[in-house]
Amino acid sequence: MIGEELGEVLFSAEQIAARIREMGEAISQDYAGHDLVLAGVLRGAAFFLVDIARALTIPATIDFIAISSYGPSSKTSGVVRIVKDLEEEIAGRDLLVVEDIVDTGLTLGYLLRILRARGPASLKVCTLLDRSVRRIVDHPIAYRGFEVPDRFVVGYGLDYQQRYRHLPYIAALKAPV
Repeated sequence: MIGEELGEVLFSAEQIAARIREMGEAISQDYAGHDLVLAGVLRGAAFFLVDIARALTIPATIDFIAISSYGPSSKTSGVVRIVKDLEEEIAGRDLLVVEDIVDTGLTLGYLLRILRARGPASLKVCTLLDRSVRRIVDHPIAYRGFEVPDRFVVGYGLDYQQRYRHLPYIAALKAPV
């Protein structure tokens, strides 16, 4: 079944691991001596957040937030809601939002507005994938893993109907969804 739906591998497990090491070094340098909170956006960013945290050489607190912006299809519903909120207090602390993919920027904008209102010392974004070709609302991205083409991608935490998150690489689906 996997072979039937998956197209080309866009980023191998080795490419992902190497890029995460580089990003971890940059984040560690930038936040040395700071009270850093990594806020992973569930579910897609879970794999990425864990690996970024392991790549850091500085202490960081880990938390998760879950936002729902997609229905059962691959198209955004336009409705965004918080499904699980952060448990950590972020006021006065440096917050790095860890995303799996930034696409249109609409969901990220909603999330950043909510988090900014809580008074973090700083608020930046780290994403594994950036599909800037689809951007409607632009937001600064401090740490970017890879630019991705306008194709539906799965693997390394990204899914299609809750499948393929487990893949150690990122691949495109063969058929449009």
